[in-house]
Formats: sequence, structure tokens, C-alpha cells
Amino acid sequence: MAIRTVMFDFGGVFTASPFTAFEAMGAELGAKPGQVNEIIFGSYAIDGDHPWHRLERGEISLEQARTLIMQQGERDHGIALDIYQLFSKMPRDGGLRHVLVERVAQLKADGYATAIITNNVKEFSDGWRSLLPVDELFDLVVDSCMEGVRKPNSEIFKIALSRLGDIDPEHTLFLDDYEANVKAAANLGINTVHVTENMDKVIADLNRWLTP
Repeated sequence: MAIRTVMFDFGGVFTASPFTAFEAMGAELGAKPGQVNEIIFGSYAIDGDHPWHRLERGEISLEQARTLIMQQGERDHGIALDIYQLFSKMPRDGGLRHVLVERVAQLKADGYATAIITNNVKEFSDGWRSLLPVDELFDLVVDSCMEGVRKPNSEIFKIALSRLGDIDPEHTLFLDDYEANVKAAANLGINTVHVTENMDKVIADLNRWLTP
């Protein structure tokens, strides 16, 4: 069935992945592989009770999450990580991938509906929205911290499909860098592209889905 709507994750798709950046920072701190991301984000393959998950659902503030993550990191790993210090080392533009922004603009010009489904934080809202013209490029934004549910919970995809006019999942395409989110979308019948750091491949995969 022809694709009518293209939906995107934000972080790790339009910007460089924080998972990759934090892994490198962890190595500098002497952390084991994967340890820093586990401390900060917990298991990103579930919608659980880790402080970062609660933060992305809008249940607690960034300051509360910072404190809880420091406490848990020190208690469980012997590392008291300050997420403020880690985020301060990220590029100011998040490593914005301009080639994908330009491709979305062309999608809009070609008549496709577009949407963002993002796990995000209320305190980051102004920051990530300032990186690109969100309202011009996207018909819909479904933000976890406003909805109280986050990927990979299937409900966040159902919210998006409903607000897009109860569109058939088979007419949609979703791009995300995290495999569990891709699988959750695919389980609903949504077509998917797993985003890597190879933007040439990502654009090529996207174009293949849109070729008549």
C-alpha cells in the first residue's frame, strides 16, 4: 500500500544519538561499556519506572531525575553521574542532520503528511524545537512528556495514528534509531526504517519506500 504519512523520532534521527555520545564519555570516566547509558536511561527497550522513563512521561522534573539518577548510579554502580555535566558536553545543535531536514521539507512539498513521535523532556522542549522549523515541517508532534506514555509503548503510536485521521498503519512509515521502538511500530503494522549514523543509507531506505 502506498505511503501517505512519514513519521520520525527526533533525537538520534535528526540529531546525533546521545547513546553514542554518552558511551564515549563513559569510557573517559573509566566506566564499563554500556554502563553510563544504563545508569542514565535504564533499559530503553521498555517503558518502565527508571527515573529517566518517568521524566520522559512528564511524571517528575529534570531536577528530580538528576538527583535520582545520581543516587542510583552511586548505589548500584559506584558512579555518581551528573546528567547536567554530560548534556553540557553535547554539541549545541545536537549534531543536526541537515540532509534529513531538507528531505522532510521535500516530503511536505510532495504532499506527504509528516509527524514526530519523540521520547522527550519538558525542560528540553524549547531547545529541541529551536533546532529546526517544527511547525513548518510537521503536521503533528506527539511528545512523550505531554502524553504520559513513551516509546516503545504501543499506545504512543496509536495516539499518532488517531490524530492523523485514523490512518491505516500500512500507509505510514516510521523512522527511529532505537531497535525496540522500530519493532513496536512494526508490531502495529507500521512500515519502518531503522536509522543508523549512515545518513546516505537512511535517505536511500526512506526513498525506496516512497518510490511508486
